[in-house]
Amino acid sequence: MTSKGAQQSSSSLSVDQRIAAAVTPAPITDIGARLGLEPQDLIPYGHDKAKVAYPALAAARKRFDAGDRGRLVLVTAMSPTPAGEGKTTTTVGLADAFAGLSRNRDSRIPGARVSIALREPSLGPVFGMKGGAAGGGHAQVVPMEDINLHFTGDFSAIGLANNLLAAMLDNSLHQGNPLRIDPRRIRLSRAIDMNDRVLRQTVAGLGGPGNGQPREDGWQIVVASEVMAIFCLATSISELRERLGRIVVAEDYDRRPVTAADLGAAGAMTALLRDALQPNLVQSLEQTPAFVHGGPFANIAHGCNSAIATTTALALSDLVVTEAGFGADLGAEKFLDIKARAAGIWPDAAVLVATLRAIRHHGGLANVLRHAENLRDVFGLAPVVCLNRFPDDSDEEMRAVIAELGEAGVVAVEARHWAEGGSGATTLAEAVLDAMDGSAPAPRHAYDLDQGLAEKIEAVASRIYRAGRVEFSPAARRELDRLAEAGHDGLPVCMAKTQYSFSGDAALRGAPEGHVLEVRSVRLAAGAGFVVVQCGDIMTMPGLPKEPAALSIDVDEEGRITGLF
Repeated sequence: MTSKGAQQSSSSLSVDQRIAAAVTPAPITDIGARLGLEPQDLIPYGHDKAKVAYPALAAARKRFDAGDRGRLVLVTAMSPTPAGEGKTTTTVGLADAFAGLSRNRDSRIPGARVSIALREPSLGPVFGMKGGAAGGGHAQVVPMEDINLHFTGDFSAIGLANNLLAAMLDNSLHQGNPLRIDPRRIRLSRAIDMNDRVLRQTVAGLGGPGNGQPREDGWQIVVASEVMAIFCLATSISELRERLGRIVVAEDYDRRPVTAADLGAAGAMTALLRDALQPNLVQSLEQTPAFVHGGPFANIAHGCNSAIATTTALALSDLVVTEAGFGADLGAEKFLDIKARAAGIWPDAAVLVATLRAIRHHGGLANVLRHAENLRDVFGLAPVVCLNRFPDDSDEEMRAVIAELGEAGVVAVEARHWAEGGSGATTLAEAVLDAMDGSAPAPRHAYDLDQGLAEKIEAVASRIYRAGRVEFSPAARRELDRLAEAGHDGLPVCMAKTQYSFSGDAALRGAPEGHVLEVRSVRLAAGAGFVVVQCGDIMTMPGLPKEPAALSIDVDEEGRITGLF
């Protein structure tokens, strides 16, 4: 007999949680074995999640560097609605579909090893408006509660490494300021993995001489920090330490850069991140191996999972499905212009996720077509459009959209992976395999690295956003000139703008052309190896909405977390 309390606690679980609870995960050692990993190659965090140990990572890296690597599918999306269009769900569902085909001896990929490479969710959206990021329905990775909350502690380690650096900077100021740091020109912010608008601008050091030097300070969300960006681009401990040391934390009174290495912080920061840098291995509901590691936002950072996870997955798999955050103008552009360059990878195919809801939101197909044109004409990738089916979508409208896209020369298929799992994405998988037939596409970028920084910004604005012109603030123009004089012109640019529009104005929907892109500020991220370009009103510390998702999250008497979605 089921108690009344148990019935109530079960009914308080979200749909995604109920679906996940009905599935028994395989032991994580079994999941590792599917990729050729031995038990000693894994560091278990319980029965259903583990980190891949450094010796196994080194062996995988040797295979990757020798060219022994699988094929990569990049999942991106049209400009989203605030609720998101199911990019992570599609990534999981597509990988499950590939895995299902691999188990069929008569398929095109019999016996293929398949894996997933995803970002870790930030607690900001989990407790804020968008919810979790472990997929959904029958296309999700588990344990979804752990993944959406603290998981293996990676984000905590990243925040602590960032804040250790901030503490050492302020301590240097307090202890006589031997580096002659100008307190007016400190560039480093403290970080916390939470939406908290009151921390955007603060004053630190109040309370007398014993509490440090008073100065303006501020916080950003962990996923926007340079430490997060470095974490996701480093492919070894030594590279991680070297990149951390290059972080410019401030300028001295002569306007020369002061770095984390100058403060002597890089070694201790690396120690905090040692365990975190090992990628996390989990599984989908259909037991497809999934590497879930790192998690920068695509509207304020590069928006891709870690390079070490992606390259490891490619070395251990025949097919890897990964995602890039938000719309293709943000996540995919940065994946192709920043991460792919740094990691030495290039996708063999691209999937562009769309929904009827988002198409209506943008007033028709113009937004989807613009993203498809950019992927094809700028980057040389002919995308397959995945129409992610929602329960209230009509067959008639779905058929009409597929037909219209086909008339425009864009391959589009309906997918039902949320409701049906991998079997609901088999048609999508077959279409992607069709797109991968023939030779692999050669890398093409939105700009060349030997262009000036302003030219790169204008190239992204004109070629990807279709802006008529770029308007630089006086402060941004001065900083661009300073960076050029300092020899940083050869870096890629990381555009920070709203995810809801091709423009810098979230209210400008569809596929606008000729608009003005306002560049308000420019910031060097020397450790990450790019220049952050802040456009419009975008912020690096979000706030909670009027009714945050945290209001629905609780723990029942049996210790189960409820209300996650």
